[in-house]
Amino acid sequence: LTNDVILQVADYIPQLARCDPKKWGVAICTIDGQRAVWGDYNTHWSLQSISKAFTYGIALDILGDKTVHSFVGQEPSGRLFNDISLNSNNQPHNPMINAGSIVVLSLLKPDLYLSDRFEFIMDMFRKISGSGTIGFSNSTYLSERATADRNFALAYFMREHKCFPKNVNLNELLDFYFQVCSIETTCESAAVMAATLANGGVCPVTGEVTLKNQSVRDVLSLMYSCGMYDYSGQFAFRVGLPAKSAVSGGMILVIPNVMGIAMYSPPLDHTGNTVRGVNFSKVISPFFLQGVKMNIRNYDDRTPLHVAASEGKAEVVEFLIKYCKVELEPRDRWKHTPLDNARQFDHEACVKLLEISLEEKTAALQNSVAKLPGLTGSD
Repeated sequence: LTNDVILQVADYIPQLARCDPKKWGVAICTIDGQRAVWGDYNTHWSLQSISKAFTYGIALDILGDKTVHSFVGQEPSGRLFNDISLNSNNQPHNPMINAGSIVVLSLLKPDLYLSDRFEFIMDMFRKISGSGTIGFSNSTYLSERATADRNFALAYFMREHKCFPKNVNLNELLDFYFQVCSIETTCESAAVMAATLANGGVCPVTGEVTLKNQSVRDVLSLMYSCGMYDYSGQFAFRVGLPAKSAVSGGMILVIPNVMGIAMYSPPLDHTGNTVRGVNFSKVISPFFLQGVKMNIRNYDDRTPLHVAASEGKAEVVEFLIKYCKVELEPRDRWKHTPLDNARQFDHEACVKLLEISLEEKTAALQNSVAKLPGLTGSD
């Protein structure tokens, strides 16, 4: 995944320049909570710009899209992520770049002390990650703050153009921004955060509604169009899935209604995106975009539901029924249904899942028939 590029880690933040370029981890989490990990999945890394997607979603939840987008735009900038520029309405172009994220953070809990604002974000990230690994790197924060001339220039430029709410303390706001960027996680926990977005704001591990569905829709839209710095257009064309990268080498990829994927590899390309993460996304995207038919049959007319029921894979049976919406009573060449197979091999969990699903299907059908015009209970 890296043969065609020169590997170089981010060097403008000293703490990031010390990262091991050989680190490479991947984790996935499906919307029903199934998880898999590979490589350096448990290495801690700072969220950096990945945090922007989630703070934007939190702001939408609290304030609504009209209020948020009265301060920040919704269009790709076509410029570097830290470019000192505004759109024609004197707003940051979108919440996925530095200027936009700083403005979004200025809207979040402005009446609280800085410590309480930061703890609020930490609590929200913990909920979104299903109580996963969410920490804080003080060394990254101090390193980032010491090399923050560009972000200070951005903030003063935006204050001149009245981009902030009234009475904003710029130094405190920028400290808040650096702290949020320095929140640490692992691929395993970041995959759950991505899966929460894939699941419409419902954490697949805890089942808790952490973000509103409409907020997640807007987050994914901007991740798709603006999430990969000035490579966003190319990424949307070549991969076609919402993603957000970070200069720490982290990256999340969201496959709506399927799963979230998190990757970590410090070496970056010339646009500031993780090289291995981008290439990995290009390799796997065709498998999701081609659309696999889960009712497909083999030479014995057996479907995936037949196979899962025969082998007692209850979690697969549940996934096929709940998320893939497969046929419940397909018959194989021997005229057996998946329920017949589950009973034959004494897989009680599968039997129960299939029986409940069939009962629900029958009840829904009867309810639909009862609502047809001209029909009564005695017809």
